[in-house]
Amino acid sequence: MPQLVFVHGRGQENKDALKIKEEWLAALEVGLKKSKLTLPIPEREVRLPFYGRTLFDLTAGVDPEKVAEVIVRGAGDDAREREFMISVLREVQMKAGITDDQIAELAGGDEPIERGILNNRLVLGLLRGIDRFVPGGSGAAIGLATKDVYAYINDPVIKAKINKGVRAAIEPGVPTVVVAHSLGTVVAYTLLKEEGKANGWKVPLLVTVGSPLSVNAIKKAVGPNAHPECVGMWLNALDPSDTVALYPLDKKNFPIDPMVQNILDVENSTENHHGISGYLDHQVVAKRIHGALAAAG
Repeated sequence: MPQLVFVHGRGQENKDALKIKEEWLAALEVGLKKSKLTLPIPEREVRLPFYGRTLFDLTAGVDPEKVAEVIVRGAGDDAREREFMISVLREVQMKAGITDDQIAELAGGDEPIERGILNNRLVLGLLRGIDRFVPGGSGAAIGLATKDVYAYINDPVIKAKINKGVRAAIEPGVPTVVVAHSLGTVVAYTLLKEEGKANGWKVPLLVTVGSPLSVNAIKKAVGPNAHPECVGMWLNALDPSDTVALYPLDKKNFPIDPMVQNILDVENSTENHHGISGYLDHQVVAKRIHGALAAAG
């Protein structure tokens, strides 16, 4: 019997695994109904490894309203984290067409902010610029997502704890469709690439939605980039207005062989264009998940 594994993103610490699983399945059901389909496996074969509380605790559980303060304060301990953060925020800035003058105005103060990349006011200006000029964008949400990605990639304790939970959800030799969202796409991709073949995993379809993997700083950090050997097809979906998933995983932005298939016409109905329900209820995304599970059965 094939299985379906969901790998969630950040901001789930106040929910439990069962609740998140129900939300994901409800959204997927909406997408399946658009093709007059139903989930072809029993719900007991759907797994959602929960690591939200672990990540929240290990990264000190930051209030979104205080994200700028925390990022600035934290950089005193890890300048590399600040540089990583600014690199990601700069990409969002460029794609959104926000000018340096606008960032400088929002940053406040009388002195130029271009004196150094690791500048407190630059971080504040970038976060405020995203809030002000990106429709549906949230500097706090992007900042926290970036912070969590950095923590997963660079902190071996966090990475080990998260990987342990996701690893346990995938059974060797059992056809398993993996669907990952946001930070979860970084987790799923890294784990499948590094351990999938050795663990005997069989993933006929990997689905990533709202993925930041094509952001340059993240792409470099999880490199060298390659199609996980245990994965058959890889499908990626994004809403062009999703500021976490800046670019498709295409030949230009994420060149691997075989190439990732991209769905670029998603109109994610959630407030920030990034929520999981706005991806799983997409007819083509849901139909591809159904097709892979049915074929594996």
